[in-house]
Amino acid sequence: MKILQSRSFERKIKKFTKQEKNALDKQVKRIAANPSIGEEKKGDLRGVFVYKLKIKSIQYLLAYRFVGDDLELIMIGPHENYYRDLKSYLKSK
Repeated sequence: MKILQSRSFERKIKKFTKQEKNALDKQVKRIAANPSIGEEKKGDLRGVFVYKLKIKSIQYLLAYRFVGDDLELIMIGPHENYYRDLKSYLKSK
């Protein structure tokens, strides 16, 4: 299984510190080991899973989906306007 990153995901994690990136890597490995750990969304976001994780004191939402056998990390961010941004990103693809 390959782990792919969307352009949106890459831009967000560029701003993370080294410690935050290490914490995120651990969570991504957990997702790769058990892909059903996230909550599958319904409606417009069908097929997209969202996993909640805490880095330092901030709770982030990490959206991912399966593309064949590969895991695509779509978007990460805090809860505020997250689903609105996720929907608009997926519609633009």
